[in-house]
Amino acid sequence: MRKPLFPLDSLKEQRYFHGTKYVEQGIEDCDDLKPEEIENEDVRKAFVEVEGLPLKQVYLWFLNHKNEFDSSSLLWSVRHNGGDPIRPREDGGLYRAIFVQRPLNTVYEVDVFLSNCNHNLETGGYLVCCCRTSVVKKAVIYNRYPSPLNRVVYGLHYLWHRVCPKLKLTKKLYFAITKGRNRTFHRVEVLGRMYHAGFEVVYENTAHGEFRVIARKVKEPITTGEPSSSPIAKLQRIGKEGKIITVYKFRTMYSYSEYLQEYVYEHRKLDNTGKFYHDYRINVVGAFLRKTWMDELPMIVNILKGEMKLVGVRPLSRQFFGLYTPEMQELRIKTKPGLLPPLYYETVQPETLEEIQESERRYCEEYLKHPFKTDWKYFWGIVNNIVFKHKHSH
Repeated sequence: MRKPLFPLDSLKEQRYFHGTKYVEQGIEDCDDLKPEEIENEDVRKAFVEVEGLPLKQVYLWFLNHKNEFDSSSLLWSVRHNGGDPIRPREDGGLYRAIFVQRPLNTVYEVDVFLSNCNHNLETGGYLVCCCRTSVVKKAVIYNRYPSPLNRVVYGLHYLWHRVCPKLKLTKKLYFAITKGRNRTFHRVEVLGRMYHAGFEVVYENTAHGEFRVIARKVKEPITTGEPSSSPIAKLQRIGKEGKIITVYKFRTMYSYSEYLQEYVYEHRKLDNTGKFYHDYRINVVGAFLRKTWMDELPMIVNILKGEMKLVGVRPLSRQFFGLYTPEMQELRIKTKPGLLPPLYYETVQPETLEEIQESERRYCEEYLKHPFKTDWKYFWGIVNNIVFKHKHSH
């Protein structure tokens, strides 16, 4: 595994995180980037030469070598919590690379700052930044305080830095007191914010206490819709006749996870429910909610609104819907999606996307001939599998 670009300053923390004591799930995703794959010469040089240096030495290296960089590369210190706009180039052009010195979790309005970076980068330009993630902070707290005090300290830290910034009742108070300093982001949220801002992640690595990201601008920032962070997630799904419906579920994933579907799909295979193996976007509480089916309960609102029914094919996102064959896409939208999908009816649960489509095809064709009879049969078959064979939501 590569060494990080931005390690910890504290020697104690460097010792703690050295070697295999700190591991974050999923960090292998983009850890095999080769220097020659980086198109920008300045980014490629920095990627190779500052690898493994302490944070202060990284900044010193940049200061000592900035005159060697092309004028289209910017070393940005992010003063005033990121409130300062990116300094435009003297020739009026766009930057090909922006190196951000300040960790993103200390920037006040992260989305605004990332969008600002996007607007000042040419298409294909690189953004290099770092962040101390929640997993790292948890490990630091557990290492710094004796048990059980460390659990109490982390619990308070979690409530203040993870929960309060996301609740309407406490959000204004939190930012009034902290000015956005030392917020705590999960790795998934950092990646999701990148994609929300119009970047694609080409490299990520977590080691020695810092999370490093190299991202490339591929499009303009997303301005439609609000990133989901409330306990009730509002998800855009494809309904009957191809209409987009808003599906309600209890949140089981980290914030901004909805922007990572394509990224996760590139690095994770689908399981036998049509979802990702070991989906690291799911948080601890979310795993429990899915296992007990409680995350699906808000969909009752969709049923009452007439957008869904009790039994039916699962409501899919555009990304997943696009994986289906044209024939199955056309067949699926002839019926309303359902809370209980037909794959839970099967004696042997489908293992591949092709098998999932075949299971749904059998249901749809049978339903279009005998709607009530089909849903009645599938409902009791699914209940039997859930109650007696312990199948659960994923």
